[in-house]
Amino acid sequence: MSKKHRIGFFGPFGTFTEQALLTQADLASGELVPYRSVPDVLDAVAAGDVDAGFVPIENSIEGTVNFTQDALIFDYELLIQREVVLDIEHCLLASTGTSLADISEVLSIPVATAQCSAWLRNNVPHAEVQAANSTADAARLVGERSKKGEKGLAALAPANAADLYGLEVIAKNIADHEGNQTRFVLVAREGIPASTGHDKTGIVVFQRADEPGSLISILQEFAARRINLSLLSSRPTKAGGLGDYCFIIYADGHVADELMADVLRDLHTKQGGVKFLGSYPAAGQAAHSAREHADARWQQADDWITELRSHIRN
Repeated sequence: MSKKHRIGFFGPFGTFTEQALLTQADLASGELVPYRSVPDVLDAVAAGDVDAGFVPIENSIEGTVNFTQDALIFDYELLIQREVVLDIEHCLLASTGTSLADISEVLSIPVATAQCSAWLRNNVPHAEVQAANSTADAARLVGERSKKGEKGLAALAPANAADLYGLEVIAKNIADHEGNQTRFVLVAREGIPASTGHDKTGIVVFQRADEPGSLISILQEFAARRINLSLLSSRPTKAGGLGDYCFIIYADGHVADELMADVLRDLHTKQGGVKFLGSYPAAGQAAHSAREHADARWQQADDWITELRSHIRN
């Protein structure tokens, strides 16, 4: 991307999304444009108002961020360009001098309050939990309302939002489980990044019919080629009644890999439909994979078939 690129993100400033975005030097060097919601970010990308959008898609505790995943499946034709994984540290922010005993209302995004629900019950049991558009927006609202004289307000938000909105951190690292991480994705209108050797491919598979063994038939395509799946989930198609589901699959590999291309080809032939979400660099360290050996064996087998075919008489 050029230095003049515009990146939309789930804002406002001070969110975990912005924090993850700032770890990417090439993206952070451009103009960062905050939006109030994930659909607003994706709308801006689809309309060409920004060059790309940066949004959360999965959490290690709560699982898939369904409103993001569903939007990419059903509402937009966008491609994932990369993923970024961020360690999440939830903090409780309030105005100066506020103690836990003073808190009567906690604001945050529902995903965040769910990740800290036990801590909130144990430490601020009488506090009402209110939904905000984002963790940083919760901090902004608490800052604004506190300046107007309201008492007992707190926000569940990143520590860096405290300085932005005139608050203090009164409790750190309050998630109910350790190892809390969120995966974010960069999406754009077009383009597939080149293979790096450490990639993921995302697809959505729509069944021809809801029948016994349909999921197994999909998974066998990957198992037969020793391709590892990093995520498998199902979502209602929103087009039919109960039981009408599609399968979201993130697999190790790139569409440029012969084996991955072979899987996609077979699924496209046998299933009701396949939506391609992207092939892109995977976050984290590249690990040894049995797929690498399978790729080599597949290429050897393909070369063998090509050699055999060369002897067919005209």
